Amino acid sequence: MTIAAPTIRRGRKFDQVIDGARTIFLRDGFERASVDDIAREAGVSKATLYSYFPDKRLLFMEIAKSECRRVADEAEALIHDTAPVAQVLHLAAERIVGFMMSDFGARMFRVAVAESENFPAMAHDFYHSGPLMIRQRLSTYLRKAVDRGELAIDDIPLAADQFAQLCKADIQDRLIFGSSPCCEARDLTRTIDGAVAMFLARYGVT
Repeated sequence: MTIAAPTIRRGRKFDQVIDGARTIFLRDGFERASVDDIAREAGVSKATLYSYFPDKRLLFMEIAKSECRRVADEAEALIHDTAPVAQVLHLAAERIVGFMMSDFGARMFRVAVAESENFPAMAHDFYHSGPLMIRQRLSTYLRKAVDRGELAIDDIPLAADQFAQLCKADIQDRLIFGSSPCCEARDLTRTIDGAVAMFLARYGVT
């Protein structure tokens, strides 16, 4: 017998629950966040919370997806197609690194990886709301830059993935493995500047 996966149900107090849960997850992290605290912060009963989100993981990932979209939308709003490529890449790198360094971004990554075996839907959602969305947004800009003759790229999705990975060099490993201190402003600048320089060395048009 196949057991149906838990699903999200939207209702009148849905946004209220999301706001309350975001506050608690950012304060306590995923593991220590209690449903009682979330319900109290949201001003709803536990029954109402469970009627919308039957699983705490679903609630966490819904917030994670909305945060990823918010960061991507804010970055995209600042990007102008006519801006120099190096300027746009630097801005994109700052946003990628900024989210990765944020408490929520780091916690989201750890939870998605830790729960991927027992809760594969969470890993799937994390990939589509995080890495895949970054690739899609970057690819859109890179394709326009190629059409303008500013970049020479044969495989645009691969190039977008490469740039995102360059932005994580050294920083992500130090975050994951708890290397201290991580990371000072000069470390972030070094990685961001290096990512842009290496990408343009490979794909820039001289």
